[in-house]
Amino acid sequence: MAKILVVEDEYAISQVLKAYLKKIGYDVMQCFNGGQALDIFQEVQPDLVLLDIMLPEKNGWLILKEIREISSCPVIMLTALGDVNYRLEGFDQGADDYIAKPFIADEVVARVKAVLRRAEGNRESSEIKRFGGLEIDMKAHRVLLKGEEIVLTPRDLSVLLFLAEHPNQTFTREQLIDQVWGWEYEGSDRAVDLAMKRLRKALKEWDEEEGEIKTLRGLGYQLSVQKK
Repeated sequence: MAKILVVEDEYAISQVLKAYLKKIGYDVMQCFNGGQALDIFQEVQPDLVLLDIMLPEKNGWLILKEIREISSCPVIMLTALGDVNYRLEGFDQGADDYIAKPFIADEVVARVKAVLRRAEGNRESSEIKRFGGLEIDMKAHRVLLKGEEIVLTPRDLSVLLFLAEHPNQTFTREQLIDQVWGWEYEGSDRAVDLAMKRLRKALKEWDEEEGEIKTLRGLGYQLSVQKK
């Protein structure tokens, strides 16, 4: 069963989350201090992180950035900062989901299940796709560009995998949200734009004559490729 790391300084909230997650069989580790979060993350190698933002010693934004530098482990931000701008900032920095406090514990469990399903779906695909210097191993969920591995968040990887399954096809934001984010997603469709921005940055060394993530004004996005 999956290992979940809960990084939350409010003991009562952390205990509630632990109880609900353990009830359905997850192995739950806890961290109450932002300064210890990365060390614990590296030690336990969790399958998913529930990460508060307002933490002692080091805030959740910094922890998320550090995790993204070394891992594509799914991260769900859990915070009292519920304004839409904070949500967008979370997605822009690589969060896979964002839950505002106060929350219903059953909803958190449902979100955890959904994010883990997406991550598992990435691992279960069984084909290697090559577009010039870009190589996408759908089974190992690895992306290589000119032989160098590109580390993506699980959500961004899901977007790229979906586009790679349908090269040269155009998808609206709504279609991408439905296919990648899922029906339970309640945030802004700007999350799609932010994901595309991050993917373009990650693939900036990809030769334009081989392919690109293209925006078709008024229509949507596509993985436009010349060589398959």
